Amino acid sequence: MLFRDVIGHTELKKRLVNEVREDRIAHAQLFLGKLGYGGLPLTLAFVQFVMCQDKKEHDSCGACASCKKVSQMQHPDVHFTFPTVQALSKTSDGQFSEWRKMLLNNPYANLHQWVQVSDPSGRKPIISKYQSEAIVKKLSLKSYEGGYKVSIIWMADEMNVVCANKLLKIIEEPPKDTLFLLITDSPENVMPTILSRTQLVKIKQVENNSIVKGLENKTNVESDALKSIVSRAEGDVAKVYELLAQEGSNNQHREDFIELMRACYKKQVYEMFSWAEKMAKNGREEQKTFLQYALYMIRQSLMKNYTQEQLLRTSPEEKAFLQKFARFITGNNVMDFHQLLNDAHYSVERNAHAKLLFTNVTFEVMRYIHRA
Repeated sequence: MLFRDVIGHTELKKRLVNEVREDRIAHAQLFLGKLGYGGLPLTLAFVQFVMCQDKKEHDSCGACASCKKVSQMQHPDVHFTFPTVQALSKTSDGQFSEWRKMLLNNPYANLHQWVQVSDPSGRKPIISKYQSEAIVKKLSLKSYEGGYKVSIIWMADEMNVVCANKLLKIIEEPPKDTLFLLITDSPENVMPTILSRTQLVKIKQVENNSIVKGLENKTNVESDALKSIVSRAEGDVAKVYELLAQEGSNNQHREDFIELMRACYKKQVYEMFSWAEKMAKNGREEQKTFLQYALYMIRQSLMKNYTQEQLLRTSPEEKAFLQKFARFITGNNVMDFHQLLNDAHYSVERNAHAKLLFTNVTFEVMRYIHRA
């Protein structure tokens, strides 16, 4: 992967390029941030630049043999570690082809998507002691192509204690020209002794304008609709792809939101119960996505009211609805709406009784909307 193909992170890319050009590459680095912010794409672009045989000023050439191998995740000196279900494969090698295929298709994929791909039973994958033994063995061998040996550990927070302990020594005192690049979104689950041996690379959420610019020529979605989707994703490129794939569902979320607000404004109790029952029949992920959409519409209402629409990021259909609806979201109720929808999202994640939950949402919305 080329740096130019990674969405956003202009300053971080410059920093990584300078590390290589000034020959001050930290031998162990921890890329920290939501996977949708681009931890793996940045890592792959960094490795490709390190390995490139014809480096350009700001990027790898993309054409030499080394670049082609790294971009296809097939370089013999670049080793990948990721969580696996132990009943299926003790080490990453046994499921590498499936993992590689997933990430070549979507380098912003997360652990949940990997579980869906790798195990029909949905069991929890880990990085076990067997994988740590495989890492040590591979890195003890000479480099195939005479340069760096790289160990990329995706979802490093899934290492169990035995695995992490077995890697401590080699991370602290690696063989010559060896790089450890760990990727995680949950540093609290990484052993402190591992954290203390790595240089932290913080990956911030991607700016909305960068995502729009990076995707505008890669999708058939019209500009305003794309900006609406990007605004909802809050800097998470993986979420943008997910919402783009659900474009039809996005329209349904808009209709569900309009239906809820109209029924609650008119205090139509029967329609409110019907809405809650319909919402309860949806799957958990669909329910969570709707609640995130509702939060987005509340925020956009506030933007319309207080920024003269300068910061509004909506589709034409959403904008038309907000012309009449936005005035019902004010300083008197906006925090209540945020609390309600965030609490509902939290409850859905923890398997709350859906019909009771969404019935409560309707009556709370009715209270708040008349408080404007």
